[in-house]
Amino acid sequence: MTLFPPLAAASLRHALEKNEPLRIGALANGAIALALAEIARAKFASGVDIPALGVFVARDGLRQAELHGVMQALFPDIEIILMPAWDCQPYDRASPNAGVLARRMEALSRLVRTRGGSRPRLVIASVNAILQRLPPRDFVARQSFSAAPGQAIDLNSIAIWAEANGYSRVSTVRDVGEFAIRGGLVDLYPPGFADPVRLDFFGDTLESIRAFDAESQRSNANVKRLDLVPMSEFQLTSEAIRRFRQRYLAEFGGNLRGDTLYEHVSEGRRHVGMEHWLPLFHETLERFDAYLPGASLILDHQAEAAIEERFKQIEDYHEARKSALDEAAPGVPYRPLAPDALYLARHEWAVLAGSAIALSAFETAPGGGVSAINAGTRKGRDFAPERMDPKANLFDAAASHIREMQRAGRKAVIAAASEGSRDRLTHVLADHGVT
Repeated sequence: MTLFPPLAAASLRHALEKNEPLRIGALANGAIALALAEIARAKFASGVDIPALGVFVARDGLRQAELHGVMQALFPDIEIILMPAWDCQPYDRASPNAGVLARRMEALSRLVRTRGGSRPRLVIASVNAILQRLPPRDFVARQSFSAAPGQAIDLNSIAIWAEANGYSRVSTVRDVGEFAIRGGLVDLYPPGFADPVRLDFFGDTLESIRAFDAESQRSNANVKRLDLVPMSEFQLTSEAIRRFRQRYLAEFGGNLRGDTLYEHVSEGRRHVGMEHWLPLFHETLERFDAYLPGASLILDHQAEAAIEERFKQIEDYHEARKSALDEAAPGVPYRPLAPDALYLARHEWAVLAGSAIALSAFETAPGGGVSAINAGTRKGRDFAPERMDPKANLFDAAASHIREMQRAGRKAVIAAASEGSRDRLTHVLADHGVT
Protein backbone atom coordinates (compact mmCIF):
# COMPACT_ATOMS: atom_id res chain seq x y z
CA MET A 1 0.00 0.00 0.00
CA THR A 2 1.27 3.47 -0.89
CA LEU A 3 0.19 6.70 0.76
CA PHE A 4 1.18 9.14 -2.00
CA PRO A 5 -0.13 9.20 -5.59
CA PRO A 6 2.51 8.94 -8.36
CA LEU A 7 3.00 12.70 -8.84
CA ALA A 8 3.38 13.36 -5.10
CA ALA A 9 5.72 10.36 -4.74
CA ALA A 10 7.92 11.79 -7.53
CA SER A 11 8.07 15.14 -5.71
CA LEU A 12 9.07 13.36 -2.52
CA ARG A 13 11.88 11.44 -4.25
CA HIS A 14 13.16 14.65 -5.84
CA ALA A 15 13.26 16.46 -2.46
CA LEU A 16 15.10 13.54 -0.86
CA GLU A 17 17.67 13.25 -3.65
CA LYS A 18 18.38 17.00 -3.75
CA ASN A 19 18.09 17.50 0.04
CA GLU A 20 15.52 20.22 -0.55
CA PRO A 21 12.79 21.35 1.87
CA LEU A 22 9.31 19.94 1.41
CA ARG A 23 5.95 20.34 3.10
CA ILE A 24 3.65 17.34 3.30
CA GLY A 25 0.09 18.28 4.26
CA ALA A 26 -3.26 16.58 4.89
CA LEU A 27 -1.62 13.94 7.09
CA ALA A 28 -4.14 12.73 9.65
CA ASN A 29 -2.65 11.50 12.91
CA GLY A 30 -2.86 7.83 11.96
CA ALA A 31 -1.14 8.43 8.62
CA ILE A 32 2.12 9.82 10.07
CA ALA A 33 3.61 6.34 10.39
CA LEU A 34 2.72 5.53 6.76
CA ALA A 35 4.42 8.75 5.62
CA LEU A 36 7.57 7.97 7.61
CA ALA A 37 7.71 4.47 6.14
CA GLU A 38 7.45 5.79 2.58
CA ILE A 39 10.10 8.45 3.21
CA ALA A 40 12.52 5.86 4.66
CA ARG A 41 11.90 3.45 1.77
CA ALA A 42 12.28 6.18 -0.85
CA LYS A 43 15.57 7.29 0.71
CA PHE A 44 16.76 3.68 0.87
CA ALA A 45 15.84 3.11 -2.79
CA SER A 46 18.21 5.93 -3.77
CA GLY A 47 21.11 3.62 -2.90
CA VAL A 48 22.82 5.83 -0.29
CA ASP A 49 24.99 4.18 2.38
CA ILE A 50 24.71 6.25 5.55
CA PRO A 51 24.23 5.47 9.27
CA ALA A 52 20.55 6.50 9.10
CA LEU A 53 18.31 7.43 6.20
CA GLY A 54 16.02 9.73 8.12
CA VAL A 55 15.50 11.28 11.55
CA PHE A 56 11.96 12.05 12.64
CA VAL A 57 11.59 14.79 15.27
CA ALA A 58 8.47 14.18 17.36
CA ARG A 59 6.97 17.20 19.08
CA ASP A 60 7.17 15.56 22.55
CA GLY A 61 8.20 12.38 24.32
CA LEU A 62 4.72 10.83 24.33
CA ARG A 63 4.40 11.31 20.59
CA GLN A 64 7.88 9.83 20.14
CA ALA A 65 7.01 6.70 22.14
CA GLU A 66 3.72 6.32 20.27
CA LEU A 67 5.31 6.52 16.82
CA HIS A 68 8.15 4.23 17.87
CA GLY A 69 5.68 1.54 18.93
CA VAL A 70 3.54 1.91 15.80
CA MET A 71 6.53 1.82 13.44
CA GLN A 72 7.98 -1.28 15.10
CA ALA A 73 4.62 -3.08 14.96
CA LEU A 74 3.61 -2.20 11.40
CA PHE A 75 6.90 -1.97 9.49
CA PRO A 76 9.30 -4.80 10.38
CA ASP A 77 11.14 -4.11 7.11
CA ILE A 78 12.41 -0.82 8.58
CA GLU A 79 15.08 -0.66 11.32
CA ILE A 80 13.87 1.78 13.98
CA ILE A 81 16.32 3.48 16.36
CA LEU A 82 14.84 5.32 19.35
CA MET A 83 16.80 8.36 20.56
CA PRO A 84 15.34 9.59 23.87
CA ALA A 85 16.08 12.90 25.58
CA TRP A 86 17.25 13.31 29.16
CA ASP A 87 14.27 12.92 31.48
CA CYS A 88 15.13 15.97 33.60
CA GLN A 89 14.78 19.71 33.19
CA PRO A 90 17.53 21.95 31.78
CA TYR A 91 20.02 22.97 34.50
CA ASP A 92 18.51 20.47 36.92
CA ARG A 93 20.25 19.26 40.06
CA ALA A 94 19.11 15.72 39.24
CA SER A 95 20.82 13.36 36.83
CA PRO A 96 19.02 11.71 33.92
CA ASN A 97 17.67 8.25 34.70
CA ALA A 98 20.25 5.49 34.16
CA GLY A 99 17.88 3.63 31.86
CA VAL A 100 17.44 6.72 29.67
CA LEU A 101 21.21 7.23 29.45
CA ALA A 102 21.60 3.56 28.53
CA ARG A 103 19.09 3.81 25.68
CA ARG A 104 20.75 6.99 24.40
CA MET A 105 24.19 5.38 24.37
CA GLU A 106 22.81 2.26 22.71
CA ALA A 107 21.30 4.41 19.93
CA LEU A 108 24.50 6.42 19.44
CA SER A 109 26.61 3.27 19.42
CA ARG A 110 24.43 1.72 16.69
CA LEU A 111 24.81 4.87 14.60
CA VAL A 112 28.58 5.00 15.07
CA ARG A 113 29.41 1.32 14.75
CA THR A 114 27.00 0.23 12.00
CA ARG A 115 25.76 1.58 8.71
CA GLY A 116 22.57 0.97 6.79
CA GLY A 117 22.27 -2.68 5.82
CA SER A 118 19.69 -4.53 3.77
CA ARG A 119 16.72 -2.47 4.92
CA PRO A 120 15.76 1.17 5.52
CA ARG A 121 16.74 2.77 8.82
CA LEU A 122 14.91 5.55 10.68
CA VAL A 123 15.82 7.40 13.88
CA ILE A 124 12.90 8.60 16.00
CA ALA A 125 13.89 11.49 18.27
CA SER A 126 12.02 14.18 20.18
CA VAL A 127 12.39 17.95 20.13
CA ASN A 128 14.30 17.82 23.43
CA ALA A 129 16.65 15.11 22.14
CA ILE A 130 17.41 16.82 18.84
CA LEU A 131 18.36 20.15 20.44
CA GLN A 132 20.83 18.64 22.88
CA ARG A 133 24.53 18.38 22.06
CA LEU A 134 26.03 14.89 22.13
CA PRO A 135 29.35 13.34 23.18
CA PRO A 136 31.94 12.97 20.40
CA ARG A 137 31.54 10.02 18.05
CA ASP A 138 35.05 8.73 18.72
CA PHE A 139 34.25 8.59 22.46
CA VAL A 140 31.21 6.40 21.80
CA ALA A 141 33.13 4.18 19.38
CA ARG A 142 36.15 3.87 21.69
CA GLN A 143 34.51 3.24 25.05
CA SER A 144 33.16 -0.22 24.35
CA PHE A 145 33.86 -3.63 25.86
CA SER A 146 33.84 -7.00 24.08
CA ALA A 147 34.23 -10.49 25.53
CA ALA A 148 33.82 -14.07 24.33
CA PRO A 149 34.33 -17.45 26.05
CA GLY A 150 37.95 -18.60 25.95
CA GLN A 151 39.44 -15.13 26.28
CA ALA A 152 41.80 -14.18 29.12
CA ILE A 153 40.41 -11.09 30.87
CA ASP A 154 41.47 -9.35 34.08
CA LEU A 155 38.51 -9.14 36.47
CA ASN A 156 39.75 -5.82 37.81
CA SER A 157 39.71 -4.35 34.30
CA ILE A 158 36.00 -5.18 34.05
CA ALA A 159 35.29 -3.39 37.32
CA ILE A 160 37.33 -0.36 36.24
CA TRP A 161 35.56 -0.23 32.86
CA ALA A 162 32.09 -0.62 34.39
CA GLU A 163 32.60 2.09 37.02
CA ALA A 164 34.15 4.48 34.49
CA ASN A 165 31.18 3.98 32.18
CA GLY A 166 28.53 4.75 34.77
CA TYR A 167 27.59 1.27 36.01
CA SER A 168 26.73 1.05 39.70
CA ARG A 169 28.36 -1.68 41.80
CA VAL A 170 25.76 -3.62 43.82
CA SER A 171 25.57 -6.90 45.69
CA THR A 172 22.81 -8.31 43.45
CA VAL A 173 22.16 -7.14 39.89
CA ARG A 174 18.49 -6.35 39.17
CA ASP A 175 18.33 -3.16 37.07
CA VAL A 176 19.95 -1.82 33.91
CA GLY A 177 23.31 -0.20 34.65
CA GLU A 178 24.28 -2.40 37.61
CA PHE A 179 27.17 -4.84 38.02
CA ALA A 180 28.40 -7.20 40.73
CA ILE A 181 31.54 -9.31 41.23
CA ARG A 182 31.42 -12.40 43.42
CA GLY A 183 34.52 -14.57 43.28
CA GLY A 184 34.87 -15.74 39.68
CA LEU A 185 31.40 -14.51 38.65
CA VAL A 186 30.72 -11.10 37.10
CA ASP A 187 27.08 -10.03 36.67
CA LEU A 188 26.26 -7.13 34.34
CA TYR A 189 22.98 -5.60 33.17
CA PRO A 190 23.95 -3.79 29.96
CA PRO A 191 21.71 -1.36 28.06
CA GLY A 192 19.67 -2.89 25.25
CA PHE A 193 19.63 -6.36 26.86
CA ALA A 194 16.37 -8.05 27.86
CA ASP A 195 18.16 -9.82 30.73
CA PRO A 196 21.41 -9.32 32.66
CA VAL A 197 24.39 -11.52 31.81
CA ARG A 198 26.73 -13.60 33.96
CA LEU A 199 30.40 -14.04 33.09
CA ASP A 200 31.88 -17.19 34.65
CA PHE A 201 35.67 -17.17 35.06
CA PHE A 202 38.20 -19.85 35.92
CA GLY A 203 41.18 -17.80 36.97
CA ASP A 204 41.54 -15.16 34.27
CA THR A 205 39.89 -17.30 31.58
CA LEU A 206 36.29 -16.53 30.66
CA GLU A 207 34.58 -19.93 30.52
CA SER A 208 31.02 -18.94 29.66
CA ILE A 209 28.55 -16.07 29.26
CA ARG A 210 24.93 -16.74 30.17
CA ALA A 211 21.84 -14.59 30.42
CA PHE A 212 19.92 -14.87 33.69
CA ASP A 213 16.61 -13.82 35.16
CA ALA A 214 16.96 -10.73 37.36
CA GLU A 215 14.26 -11.92 39.79
CA SER A 216 15.23 -15.57 40.28
CA GLN A 217 18.95 -15.05 39.49
CA ARG A 218 18.84 -18.31 37.49
CA SER A 219 20.70 -18.63 34.18
CA ASN A 220 18.48 -19.27 31.16
CA ALA A 221 20.49 -18.98 27.91
CA ASN A 222 24.02 -19.03 26.53
CA VAL A 223 25.50 -15.87 25.00
CA LYS A 224 28.18 -16.37 22.34
CA ARG A 225 29.66 -12.89 22.53
CA LEU A 226 29.20 -9.75 24.61
CA ASP A 227 29.55 -6.27 23.12
CA LEU A 228 28.88 -3.46 25.60
CA VAL A 229 28.44 0.30 25.18
CA PRO A 230 29.05 3.03 27.80
CA MET A 231 26.30 3.66 30.36
CA SER A 232 27.26 7.33 30.62
CA GLU A 233 27.99 10.14 28.18
CA PHE A 234 31.41 10.73 29.78
CA GLN A 235 34.00 8.84 31.79
CA LEU A 236 35.68 9.83 35.04
CA THR A 237 39.17 9.09 33.76
CA SER A 238 42.17 11.04 35.01
CA GLU A 239 42.23 12.94 31.70
CA ALA A 240 38.51 13.82 31.89
CA ILE A 241 38.90 14.96 35.52
CA ARG A 242 41.88 17.13 34.64
CA ARG A 243 39.97 18.66 31.73
CA PHE A 244 36.91 19.31 33.90
CA ARG A 245 38.96 21.01 36.63
CA GLN A 246 40.77 23.29 34.19
CA ARG A 247 37.63 24.33 32.34
CA TYR A 248 35.53 24.74 35.48
CA LEU A 249 38.16 27.06 36.96
CA ALA A 250 38.45 28.99 33.69
CA GLU A 251 34.67 29.34 33.46
CA PHE A 252 33.79 30.19 37.07
CA GLY A 253 36.97 31.39 38.75
CA GLY A 254 38.90 30.09 41.73
CA ASN A 255 36.56 30.80 44.67
CA LEU A 256 34.97 27.33 44.78
CA ARG A 257 34.65 26.76 48.52
CA GLY A 258 31.53 24.69 49.23
CA ASP A 259 31.19 23.64 45.58
CA THR A 260 30.50 19.92 46.05
CA LEU A 261 30.39 19.26 42.30
CA TYR A 262 33.97 20.46 41.85
CA GLU A 263 35.12 18.65 44.99
CA HIS A 264 33.53 15.30 44.07
CA VAL A 265 34.78 15.30 40.49
CA SER A 266 38.27 16.29 41.64
CA GLU A 267 38.23 13.23 43.90
CA GLY A 268 37.07 10.99 41.05
CA ARG A 269 33.60 10.57 42.55
CA ARG A 270 30.34 10.80 40.65
CA HIS A 271 28.06 13.68 41.66
CA VAL A 272 24.28 13.84 41.27
CA GLY A 273 23.46 16.12 38.33
CA MET A 274 27.02 16.27 36.98
CA GLU A 275 25.73 15.47 33.47
CA HIS A 276 24.64 19.11 33.15
CA TRP A 277 28.35 20.02 32.89
CA LEU A 278 28.94 17.45 30.14
CA PRO A 279 30.91 19.87 27.85
CA LEU A 280 33.64 20.21 30.48
CA PHE A 281 34.47 16.48 30.31
CA HIS A 282 35.07 16.40 26.54
CA GLU A 283 37.23 18.36 24.13
CA THR A 284 34.06 19.22 22.23
CA LEU A 285 30.45 18.12 21.88
CA GLU A 286 28.73 17.38 18.58
CA ARG A 287 25.34 18.07 17.04
CA PHE A 288 22.99 15.27 16.06
CA ASP A 289 23.79 15.73 12.37
CA ALA A 290 27.39 14.62 13.04
CA TYR A 291 25.95 11.17 13.81
CA LEU A 292 23.50 11.36 10.89
CA PRO A 293 25.36 12.72 7.86
CA GLY A 294 23.18 12.80 4.78
CA ALA A 295 20.00 11.83 6.65
CA SER A 296 16.75 13.63 5.91
CA LEU A 297 15.31 15.67 8.77
CA ILE A 298 11.55 15.12 9.17
CA LEU A 299 9.57 17.45 11.44
CA ASP A 300 6.38 16.36 13.17
CA HIS A 301 3.19 18.42 12.98
CA GLN A 302 3.63 21.35 15.43
CA ALA A 303 7.29 20.41 16.01
CA GLU A 304 8.50 23.89 15.08
CA ALA A 305 6.28 25.46 17.76
CA ALA A 306 7.61 22.91 20.26
CA ILE A 307 11.18 23.80 19.23
CA GLU A 308 10.57 27.48 19.95
CA GLU A 309 9.00 26.62 23.30
CA ARG A 310 12.01 24.48 24.19
CA PHE A 311 14.42 27.31 23.39
CA LYS A 312 12.45 29.62 25.69
CA GLN A 313 12.43 27.01 28.46
CA ILE A 314 16.21 26.55 28.25
CA GLU A 315 16.75 30.32 28.39
CA ASP A 316 14.36 30.74 31.35
CA TYR A 317 15.99 27.97 33.40
CA HIS A 318 19.45 29.34 32.67
CA GLU A 319 18.43 32.85 33.67
CA ALA A 320 16.92 31.54 36.92
CA ARG A 321 20.17 29.76 37.81
CA LYS A 322 22.24 32.83 36.93
CA SER A 323 20.05 35.09 39.05
CA ALA A 324 20.29 32.77 42.05
CA LEU A 325 24.08 32.64 41.70
CA ASP A 326 24.43 36.43 41.31
CA GLU A 327 22.25 37.01 44.36
CA ALA A 328 24.31 34.53 46.41
CA ALA A 329 21.23 32.48 47.28
CA PRO A 330 21.71 30.14 50.27
CA GLY A 331 22.64 26.50 49.67
CA VAL A 332 25.13 24.75 47.46
CA PRO A 333 26.00 27.08 44.56
CA TYR A 334 24.88 26.08 41.07
CA ARG A 335 27.14 27.50 38.36
CA PRO A 336 25.37 27.02 35.02
CA LEU A 337 27.08 26.78 31.66
CA ALA A 338 25.88 28.96 28.79
CA PRO A 339 22.88 27.50 26.91
CA ASP A 340 24.78 27.04 23.65
CA ALA A 341 27.36 24.87 25.45
CA LEU A 342 24.74 22.20 26.13
CA TYR A 343 22.13 22.90 23.46
CA LEU A 344 21.99 24.02 19.86
CA ALA A 345 21.77 27.77 19.29
CA ARG A 346 18.79 29.16 17.40
CA HIS A 347 20.84 30.01 14.32
CA GLU A 348 22.26 26.47 14.20
CA TRP A 349 18.79 24.97 14.27
CA ALA A 350 17.56 27.39 11.60
CA VAL A 351 20.28 26.19 9.20
CA LEU A 352 19.56 22.51 9.88
CA ALA A 353 15.80 22.92 9.57
CA GLY A 354 16.17 24.81 6.30
CA SER A 355 16.14 21.57 4.28
CA ALA A 356 13.68 19.63 6.45
CA ILE A 357 10.55 17.77 5.43
CA ALA A 358 7.73 19.30 7.48
CA LEU A 359 4.61 17.22 8.15
CA SER A 360 1.24 18.83 8.80
CA ALA A 361 -2.29 17.71 9.53
CA PHE A 362 -3.62 20.58 7.40
CA GLU A 363 -3.72 21.10 3.65
CA THR A 364 -0.59 22.91 2.48
CA ALA A 365 0.57 24.74 -0.62
CA PRO A 366 3.97 25.62 -2.10
CA GLY A 367 5.45 28.99 -1.19
CA GLY A 368 8.64 30.75 -0.19
CA GLY A 369 10.66 28.49 -2.45
CA VAL A 370 9.39 25.34 -0.69
CA SER A 371 7.53 22.62 -2.59
CA ALA A 372 4.42 21.01 -1.12
CA ILE A 373 2.37 17.85 -1.56
CA ASN A 374 -0.82 16.69 0.14
CA ALA A 375 -1.49 13.12 1.22
CA GLY A 376 -5.26 13.59 1.21
CA THR A 377 -5.89 11.64 4.41
CA ARG A 378 -8.50 12.66 6.95
CA LYS A 379 -9.36 11.95 10.55
CA GLY A 380 -11.53 8.90 11.15
CA ARG A 381 -14.91 8.83 12.86
CA ASP A 382 -14.55 10.03 16.45
CA PHE A 383 -16.97 8.55 18.96
CA ALA A 384 -15.98 10.95 21.76
CA PRO A 385 -19.37 12.80 21.63
CA GLU A 386 -21.23 9.54 22.26
CA ARG A 387 -18.85 8.62 25.07
CA MET A 388 -19.50 11.96 26.76
CA ASP A 389 -23.28 11.91 26.30
CA PRO A 390 -24.96 9.84 29.08
CA LYS A 391 -28.09 9.49 26.93
CA ALA A 392 -26.25 8.15 23.87
CA ASN A 393 -25.52 4.48 23.18
CA LEU A 394 -21.95 4.09 22.00
CA PHE A 395 -22.54 0.70 20.38
CA ASP A 396 -25.60 1.93 18.48
CA ALA A 397 -23.43 4.70 17.02
CA ALA A 398 -20.63 2.26 16.16
CA ALA A 399 -23.05 -0.19 14.54
CA SER A 400 -24.63 2.60 12.51
CA HIS A 401 -21.24 3.78 11.30
CA ILE A 402 -20.20 0.25 10.28
CA ARG A 403 -23.41 -0.24 8.29
CA GLU A 404 -22.82 3.07 6.49
CA MET A 405 -19.33 1.90 5.50
CA GLN A 406 -20.70 -1.41 4.25
CA ARG A 407 -23.40 0.31 2.16
CA ALA A 408 -20.64 2.40 0.58
CA GLY A 409 -18.77 -0.79 -0.37
CA ARG A 410 -16.02 -0.29 2.21
CA LYS A 411 -14.66 -2.82 4.70
CA ALA A 412 -14.66 -2.21 8.44
CA VAL A 413 -11.83 -3.53 10.61
CA ILE A 414 -12.28 -3.51 14.36
CA ALA A 415 -9.15 -3.73 16.53
CA ALA A 416 -9.39 -4.89 20.14
CA ALA A 417 -6.91 -4.69 23.01
CA SER A 418 -6.98 -8.45 23.65
CA GLU A 419 -8.63 -11.69 22.59
CA GLY A 420 -11.09 -11.40 25.47
CA SER A 421 -11.99 -7.85 24.46
CA ARG A 422 -12.43 -9.01 20.87
CA ASP A 423 -14.83 -11.77 21.94
CA ARG A 424 -16.91 -9.36 24.04
CA LEU A 425 -17.08 -6.84 21.17
CA THR A 426 -18.20 -9.60 18.81
CA HIS A 427 -21.17 -10.45 21.03
CA VAL A 428 -22.08 -6.83 21.84
CA LEU A 429 -21.99 -5.71 18.19
CA ALA A 430 -23.99 -8.81 17.19
CA ASP A 431 -26.67 -7.67 19.62
CA HIS A 432 -26.70 -4.36 17.70
CA GLY A 433 -27.10 -6.01 14.32
CA VAL A 434 -23.45 -6.23 13.21
CA THR A 435 -22.47 -9.81 12.40
